[in-house]
Amino acid sequence: MSHLRRKPLAGHGLIHDVTPDNAGWSHVGFALHRLAPGESAEALTGGREAILVLVEGKARLSTPEADFGEMGQRMEVFEGTPPHALYVPADSAWKAEAATPCLLAVCTAPGGGDFKARRLGPEGIVRADRGTGSNLRHIHNIAMEDREVAQSLLVTEVFTPAGHWSSYPPHRHDEDDFPRMTCLEETYYHRLNPAKGFGIQRVFTEDGSLDETIAVADHDVVLVPRGHHPCAAPHGIGMYYLNVMAGPLRKWRFAAHPDFGFLG
Repeated sequence: MSHLRRKPLAGHGLIHDVTPDNAGWSHVGFALHRLAPGESAEALTGGREAILVLVEGKARLSTPEADFGEMGQRMEVFEGTPPHALYVPADSAWKAEAATPCLLAVCTAPGGGDFKARRLGPEGIVRADRGTGSNLRHIHNIAMEDREVAQSLLVTEVFTPAGHWSSYPPHRHDEDDFPRMTCLEETYYHRLNPAKGFGIQRVFTEDGSLDETIAVADHDVVLVPRGHHPCAAPHGIGMYYLNVMAGPLRKWRFAAHPDFGFLG
């Protein structure tokens, strides 16, 4: 199995726990909790900020500063509605108490500044279409750079229709050379519809020093430390992924693979 592919740790409780230490990088963390009604998860943020995304289900979310009440709307991710999300700053804490069965994603990166705990969605999140033909996909920008809501984190979710490509043409963001390119680590949390299907993600560099082609299953996480990272949804299989990006600069600047310039 590819060293970039993370299988779920369990079927319940803490499903994923990607940290800078176990990923071998500096910025991005990603955790996923599956909770039954009445169960809870909580954490101190320390020197890291967090964005909590209710991928599925409803939970009561709170920080020491405020109780945000019950959040969440979609009970199944492929309903496609915008997610409920909450920003939690560094040197704070959060708690989630499940009101229904729920999947809670915890996206983290180094934090700081004057950011306060606040709701990030569904208000302010509008579906956008990107690409054409078999490259069409649907985007929910939860916390990209046009929303000045975080110190480091960039978070978005993407719905790729069956038979379509996504994160395509191949592109990379692995050099700290703004404005040409920014250096951003990235995780992909994948969901598939139907769940017993599979998707494909390739992570590769132009010099061939990294070249992994991964068959992803429902709930897999793929790490993208560098290189190009396109995805494909087979005929009959819809694909969803939640992206977390962070690096030295909270800007998303990338370069397309030079061999794919003919795609425009």
